[in-house]
Amino acid sequence: MEQAQLKQIIEAALMAFDEPMSTQKLANLFEEDERPEMSAMTEALQSLQDDCEHRGVELKQVASGWRYQAKQDTTPWIKKLWQERPPKYTKAFLETLALVAYRQPVTRAEIEDVRGVAVNPNIIKSLIERDWVKVVGHRDVPGRPELLGTTKDFLDYFNLKSLSELPTLKEIQDLDIMGTELETQLQLLSEETIAAAQAQDKAAADAIQEEIDRRGIELSDEDEIEAEIAAVEETMVDEDAEVEDDIDTEVAVVEETAVVEESAAEDELEAVEEEAEAEAEAEEESTAANQDM
Repeated sequence: MEQAQLKQIIEAALMAFDEPMSTQKLANLFEEDERPEMSAMTEALQSLQDDCEHRGVELKQVASGWRYQAKQDTTPWIKKLWQERPPKYTKAFLETLALVAYRQPVTRAEIEDVRGVAVNPNIIKSLIERDWVKVVGHRDVPGRPELLGTTKDFLDYFNLKSLSELPTLKEIQDLDIMGTELETQLQLLSEETIAAAQAQDKAAADAIQEEIDRRGIELSDEDEIEAEIAAVEETMVDEDAEVEDDIDTEVAVVEETAVVEESAAEDELEAVEEEAEAEAEAEEESTAANQDM
């Protein structure tokens, strides 16, 4: 089988299956008479890894096998696909898990001796329910306490192929030292930044005060200008009031004239109506007299 076709089959299988697949499990996809050599499988997997160099996903080998996963630098965007927040674990939970990982197989009593406090049974229960920790045996002492160890799911979750990929205790201590040093440097930098900002603010305030003192005359000139503007505005208000009074007078005259004209028109209309009534009465009387004759 050509490597191009082998790569396509392996890639499709890993994308379709929702769990990591070991090299042997991938090889079992083929019939025995066409099954590739393990060296060919390994070469194809390595080639698929290389193909992911400029992609958003990577082919990763973990404890349970091979799987495709999003690259870590895409996490800020990918995590928005899930609405629920990632679980937050307590310090006691993480310390217990770390002791199991680094000292396995270990008993609960041994964990308590290191931590100096009793281990909450719910922590052990939660670790077992998550399938990160399991009982791997019993200590051959009175009471035969359970021995705890990590699982493949633990390695898969933390993207590890084996326990040997766990950071050494020295590396962790070095990280703690680096963290302390970094915190000290940040504190010093913060104090220097605050001092510099305060000095800059004081210099700016002094410069502003000097400018105000220098422009004292200009400020008084501006006061005079404002006073003049106020006087002009007052004059304009008075003129507007006079115009409004003139308009009101003219309106009153027009209204009075209109009233007089309306009254005269009403009188004229009444006279016309009276004349029409008189003519109607005279006509009725004439008609009545003619009928009597």
